[in-house]
Amino acid sequence: MTFNIPNYVQLIIKRLEEKKYKAYIVGGSVRDMLLGKEPTDYDIATDALPYKIEDIFSDFKTVSIGKKFGTIIVCQQEGDVEITTFRKEGSYFDGRRPEWISFSSHIEDDLSRRDFTINAMAYNSKKGIIDPFDGKMDLNRKIIKAVGNPDKRFDEDYLRILRAVRFSTQLRFDIEKNTFNAAKKYCQNVSKVSMQRVTDEFFKIILSKEPSIGIRLLEKIGLLKIILPEIIPAIGFEQRNPHHEMDVYNHILCVLDSTPSILQVRLAALFHDIAKPHTLTVDEDGIGHFYGHNKLGVDIATEVLKRFKISSELREKVCKLIEEHMNHHANFKEKGLKRLIRKLGEDEVFNLIALQKADIRCSNKEATINFIIERENKIREILTNREVYEVFQLDINGRDLLDLGFKQGPIIGEILEYLLTKVMENSELNDKEILKSMALKKFY
Repeated sequence: MTFNIPNYVQLIIKRLEEKKYKAYIVGGSVRDMLLGKEPTDYDIATDALPYKIEDIFSDFKTVSIGKKFGTIIVCQQEGDVEITTFRKEGSYFDGRRPEWISFSSHIEDDLSRRDFTINAMAYNSKKGIIDPFDGKMDLNRKIIKAVGNPDKRFDEDYLRILRAVRFSTQLRFDIEKNTFNAAKKYCQNVSKVSMQRVTDEFFKIILSKEPSIGIRLLEKIGLLKIILPEIIPAIGFEQRNPHHEMDVYNHILCVLDSTPSILQVRLAALFHDIAKPHTLTVDEDGIGHFYGHNKLGVDIATEVLKRFKISSELREKVCKLIEEHMNHHANFKEKGLKRLIRKLGEDEVFNLIALQKADIRCSNKEATINFIIERENKIREILTNREVYEVFQLDINGRDLLDLGFKQGPIIGEILEYLLTKVMENSELNDKEILKSMALKKFY
């Protein structure tokens, strides 16, 4: 079997082989090629020691990201290639790092330390596929199976449990029975893993094509209550409302699957109704209502996202989407839509629309999104026509107001906000002389 390997990767292998070293493409890049996918990056394993790798590629920029662990990155314009010396490892002492590593001259030693059989294959054009753990067969069987003893693999690095879920979700593979049982056995130890590593894997799961697969797997393994305990009350929580056919949990997962693979949108989908179990009221007709669940949802999401250690910018985007997701009930006039664009921004307002479409579609079979589509079209029209919705778009600025005799201070902002309100109601007012006259008439 031969693969179409990019020239910049072939160059790495060729140079190592010219120096009489072994060199193989390894790991996920082999898996992806066997699946007919183009790898996003290529990793190479070799019996050359790290200092030899640096010598061989001295005419390239190299980065040592763990020389004692045998890893050197060779930087090229087409892409960086990570080169790692074959190695064996001792026992893991902290659920992440081995007590010792030693370099090896055998590719099989290197493959034996990897997590899953589908990631424990190597390839070069001379030897073909090196597959000591039947990873190719497991690819064909569509299963995620640990290399060797799954208890040992997970006890070495508890994050591998999340990785099993992630690969199962991304590839739509089943987790092999013994591997699944070991994941359940060791899942509590994921709490010992750094939150940054956990968050990275969790986000990859929710950005998958069908993230609900991963969320349900996390639930079955016992990880969901560790990573996101806030969602547990939603499981089986009936909404008692004729507009909703699913319980809160299944509705959330439906919305999650129905939104575009954009991180803030997927996170907003995950949290948009998470507060419903805490806000249920039932009226005299037995109909359930969830007043203020969007506001409480923002509070819950804020705490969770702080725990996830994401940026404040991303957190703010998610929370705005959660807060506004219920405004599809509002009958916005043009001015209201302009205020919404101003509040969210030109990109995020369409992310809100995407979230609302998914939310409505996942409520009941008769639900229609026609009115949301009309709103979306109107927003596009406002933006296409470059209608004013921000102060900087006014045909007047603070300097103009100072020239009119107004004093520096809060009054300048107050005037500009007043003028913006009027222009959003009537775009023909956005003329400097008209705006000057309006400012003088109102504030002088």
